Amino acid sequence: MSLFNDPNIVAKVQRKLPFLFQLAEAESRRAGKVGMEVGSKREQILIALLVYRFGAENVCTNVPITTPEVDVIIFGEPLSVKTITGSGGVKVVWTVDWDSVKRFVQWYEPRSDILLAQIKWDNEGGLFFIPKAVQTTLFQELGKDCYLSVPRQGTNPRGVEISRQALRAMLRDKGAQKIPIRWERTTVAMPEPYERWLEYWQRD
Repeated sequence: MSLFNDPNIVAKVQRKLPFLFQLAEAESRRAGKVGMEVGSKREQILIALLVYRFGAENVCTNVPITTPEVDVIIFGEPLSVKTITGSGGVKVVWTVDWDSVKRFVQWYEPRSDILLAQIKWDNEGGLFFIPKAVQTTLFQELGKDCYLSVPRQGTNPRGVEISRQALRAMLRDKGAQKIPIRWERTTVAMPEPYERWLEYWQRD
């Protein structure tokens, strides 16, 4: 992806992404804890980066939320946008229905490139581009049982993940692209989560 070869964009990502993700956390915080909606906010930040870099005419964001593994279409090609904190697994489908988990695993194969932000506060993570070809090769080498992390039956399934083993292999693969990011928090006043909406209510 050409975004990773543009020095100006690389510098902007390294400078701005930690702050923007910190804002997303602040807006998603309740009772001292970050809510699950932070994932959607981070995804919106990354898609906005794609629109900024490639133009709205080349980035289709009108993708049904029920479409698995596709969050945006860029230059006609599907792209999955993911974020993780630390080295955990990457969720490929959310579901609380065990039958849906079984069907998903049965028919699963990599279907799109992945844009992945790995967040490591006070450490180095990065923004990665993992082509579908890299995923497919690892999927074939590891096999479905090692490539996917599937919840145990009888538990409350929250979805299926790409396993930590597969993720580590992806991020090390020479076919993946990376912008290294030092995830430092900025000491600034963060907005209250309801501040933006309160402002709209206060307008005449």
